[in-house]
Amino acid sequence: MSTRSSPYASGPLPPRGDRTSNEHNPLIRTSDRVESWLRRVLLVVLLAGLPVAGLVVGRTTYESSIQTVRTQSAERQQVGARVMSIAENVGQAVRERAQVRWADSSGAVRTATALLKPGMTEGATVRVWVDRDGTVTGPPLTKRQALTNGWFAGGITVIGVTAGVFLTRAGARLVLDRRRYARWDAEWDLVEPGWAGRFRR
Repeated sequence: MSTRSSPYASGPLPPRGDRTSNEHNPLIRTSDRVESWLRRVLLVVLLAGLPVAGLVVGRTTYESSIQTVRTQSAERQQVGARVMSIAENVGQAVRERAQVRWADSSGAVRTATALLKPGMTEGATVRVWVDRDGTVTGPPLTKRQALTNGWFAGGITVIGVTAGVFLTRAGARLVLDRRRYARWDAEWDLVEPGWAGRFRR
């Protein structure tokens, strides 16, 4: 193949300063520039904002849960109570509702309904959690549960931000593609009559 017929023999490359940059390339549409900048912003959000959001939400949730641990630990205590009667769910592998009786710190006898493990019998002694008012309640939140809450909230935040980034990119691309196709159809409506007329001659 001769040098003249080679598709690559178009002379030396122009100096670097004379080359057309993508910013001034007439073939690059405004929608292409918008999509490019949006992709960069979303990448920054994904790389920088994602771990920060996960840590902030996780730590905030953990600290809030730890405060709940301290409050509930100070307000709740376990007392020994006697099972007076089983109300329902006897013998089933679920919690049983039963009437229990105990004496509080002042010596007053209290009676309340509590959820117990299955298999309890009347007259048995159980440990139940009560608050300062003597109301039967659940056990206080533990530090391990507080830590689990923090990790769970942070993980959900990471998943949510990641999904939001990808959905934003997909939605923006869909909108931009619709606009590109609309412009393409409009330009083709102007060009097609003249183009088709060349074959009628």
